[in-house]
Amino acid sequence: TPVPGPTAPAFSMAARSAHTCAITAAGGVTCWGSNTDGQLGDGTSLDRIFPVSVTGLTSSMTTLTAGSSHTCGLTEAGAVKCWGKNLDGQIGDGGTTDRRSPVNVVGLTSGAVSVGAGSNHTCAVTATGGVRCWGNNSDGQLGDGGTTDRRAPVDVVGLAEGVISVAVGTNYSCAVTVTGGVQCWGINSDGQLGDGTTTDRRSPVQVSGISSGITLVVAGARHTCMLTDAGGVKCWGDNSDGQLGDGTILGRRAPVDVTGLTSGVTAITAGSSHTCAITTAGGVRCWGNNSDGQLGDSTIFDRRLTVDVTGLSSGVTSVAAGSNHTCALTAAGAAQCWGQNSLRQIGDGTTTDRRVPAEVVGYSTN
Repeated sequence: TPVPGPTAPAFSMAARSAHTCAITAAGGVTCWGSNTDGQLGDGTSLDRIFPVSVTGLTSSMTTLTAGSSHTCGLTEAGAVKCWGKNLDGQIGDGGTTDRRSPVNVVGLTSGAVSVGAGSNHTCAVTATGGVRCWGNNSDGQLGDGGTTDRRAPVDVVGLAEGVISVAVGTNYSCAVTVTGGVQCWGINSDGQLGDGTTTDRRSPVQVSGISSGITLVVAGARHTCMLTDAGGVKCWGDNSDGQLGDGTILGRRAPVDVTGLTSGVTAITAGSSHTCAITTAGGVRCWGNNSDGQLGDSTIFDRRLTVDVTGLSSGVTSVAAGSNHTCALTAAGAAQCWGQNSLRQIGDGTTTDRRVPAEVVGYSTN
């Protein structure tokens, strides 16, 4: 039976290293940017400067997630589909052959409620609230107690039930439980697991001081953030570029409040070294690394405190941070992106970095 209580958030847009994907009005998926490993899902390995449709999807998609060079999503029936790079088994189809169009993940053809893709591994929450992971396991990020890569999903130790959503970073994973707690596992060199240590964990540990009240967790390269039920944001882990938003560049092994965002936030996303949030007014605020303009404030200055994204003060419904770029969907049905664009991940028809949002050409949900 499905897990009662809170439901997993749905992400209508996803971004990671150098590609971006979004769900269309009809429930299909369109992607743009780097396609070296087939991560755009159009059946080719050609980079795309404009959005292209993902091929072979026979049912509507409800949520998306992007890894470094692979992409996954959930269908309305809760089937997990993945495509792109598969060197470490991160597609979950039992092999290591790259896939240029979507394939089913072994054992997850219905009922899944959440999926998260990291650099080279993937995790999902099943209908019964258990967590299963697959792909690279060099730092214990699959949570099965070992460090052996897995080409098909394996159970995460101690999380057989009671989980509503997962978030996957670079070689680590986190989960939100039905009680509003957060557990993480994998690499912990920067304190990104939030347990107060820098000890890697091959199975889940509780985030320090957090036993309830969390609705969403997101994972960057080496930092992690969460959204409280009061609309506040807390972050921990690497802070070398100010991505924790506490006004310092001091790394944190346990959660700290993002200055100025203790309430009034509806969604968050984490890039490699930057973080963004949607406010209740529908505006976007970002902080952290800004070397490519990924904060959208018209500069390339890193920010230790939150800044407003230029031109997006209202009407934003979804936000997704890639490694060094960020994208948003608006209530008007448009997609806008900013930041690094060397591999066409902005989707504006150029390879010019953008310090303020630029409209994705040819994408509309209306």
